[in-house]
Amino acid sequence: MATDKNILAKGIKYLAGALPLLFLGPIIINSAFKNEKHPLYPYVLTLGILVALTAMFLIYKGINTLVKSMFDGDKQ
Repeated sequence: MATDKNILAKGIKYLAGALPLLFLGPIIINSAFKNEKHPLYPYVLTLGILVALTAMFLIYKGINTLVKSMFDGDKQ
């Protein structure tokens, strides 16, 4: 079982990019809900949701890439 190290590194980069977003998204969403009367509330909430969705996508992409690097190397 051979692991493609380049694809593995790419997967780890995806997961490393998702890590700060995992903390930032809920912080922004919480900040938006604390200031519901502020005129920028919908924009800040939308930003927080987009950051959280981006984190989830990067986690999916990272895990998918890690699995691909481990199991698709056998087909060569």
